[in-house]
This record gives sequence, structure tokens and C-alpha cells, in this order.
Amino acid sequence: MTTSEPTPLLAVSQLNAAYDGSQILRDVTITLPERQLVALMGRNGVGKTTALKCIVGLVKPTSGDISLNGIPLNEMPSEERARAGIGYVPQGRDIFPNLTVWENLKISLVVHGTKANGQVDRVLELFPVLKEMLGRKGGVLSGGQQQQLAIARALVSNPKVLVLDEPTEGIQPSIIDEIVETLQRLRARSGLTMILVEQNLDFIAALSQRILIIQKGTITREVAPGELADASLVGEFVGIVT
Repeated sequence: MTTSEPTPLLAVSQLNAAYDGSQILRDVTITLPERQLVALMGRNGVGKTTALKCIVGLVKPTSGDISLNGIPLNEMPSEERARAGIGYVPQGRDIFPNLTVWENLKISLVVHGTKANGQVDRVLELFPVLKEMLGRKGGVLSGGQQQQLAIARALVSNPKVLVLDEPTEGIQPSIIDEIVETLQRLRARSGLTMILVEQNLDFIAALSQRILIIQKGTITREVAPGELADASLVGEFVGIVT
């Protein structure tokens, strides 16, 4: 008698996507079990961000399936996917610059139809610097503080899967270290599942359990975090010189 495999928390199967007739993703398949962090790596323009946008509902794939806890997402608009449990931190942060930190966090509850139940307070415990800046407008925060706000805003809805696109872009190393520590603590405490696109090798090595290499819209290889020390592998498949 065989034991069936558990249903993955997030499943992407044979995903294809195109822009203006140009094929971007080709049969991308990603299986993300609960409590795991998967990183997507590859050269610029190979489809990494497109894959994330398909998952969160900002890009409609030409074919393939996406499911969360076995529930099909293909026909769900992005706001329903967010309510179903997908939190998204886009590249460039995309916070509301004219709203205060507090308003940025509270508006996430409204958009996701979520009751507070102390969730904002719990998230602020993870980001104490934001707790000191609740009355400041998002636009006056530093790049690192804005990124922390963007992550906090996504976490307020208590997502099942956190999707992060280039979370270290344009951020000073000390803030990157703080974000790593926060996400490690969060994963240990609540078992949060994450999928991210990132170029910072130290960030990926510190957080990920699996790394998927994308080339020309196709996942061609899976590597372990320890393999990021191989400069030839990183240079050939990812385009980063270490």
C-alpha cells in the first residue's frame, strides 16, 4: 500500500504566459509545500517576475494551472487571491506615499476584508522601527523602511503564502540583515511559506530551502543553497559574478 503525497500549499503546473505574442513562460511547474521557502533565480528578463505576477493574479497565463491548498486560482482576480491567503510584496515596494505608516497597514485590512484581531500589533512587533513611525507618511521613509512597511503590509492579512519580488533591491546591507532575521523569526514562529525572486545570494542562502533556476522562461535546474558558493554555476545560470 502506498501513501499519497500531501497536497502542496501552492502548486503551479505547466504554466505558460506571453506578452504581445512573445512567449515569456514555458511550462513552468513549481510545487511549494507548507513551511518552505523557494527562491527563483535567473538572468534579467527570463520570466521570474512574470511567474510571480501569474501567481498573484496580475498576469493571466495562456495555459496552465495554479492552486492554493488544492483550490484553483486561475479564474480568481488578484484581490480574491489575496483574501484566499496570498500576500504580495511587489518589486519597488509600491506603498502609498501620501498615507501614514499606520494608514498603509490599516488599509491592507480593509482591502483584504480582514478583522484586526491584534494582527497589526503583532506585525509591528516584527518591525519595531515602524512602530516608532506610525504617524509619518510612507513617502518620507528611507528605502529600507519602505520595504519593511511593504512586507509588514502584506503580513497584516496573515497570508498562507508570502510572495516577494526583489525584496533587497536598493536597500542598505544593515536593513537587509534585519529583514532576514525578521523573516527567519516569522518562519520559525508561524511556519510561513514563501516564494521569492531575488539576486542577493546571501539573502537567498540565509532563507531558502530550494532554489529554482529559470532560463528563457523555463525552469531548468534546482539547486541547494550551499551550491551558491559555486561561482561558475552562479555565473553561468544566474549571471551574477561572485
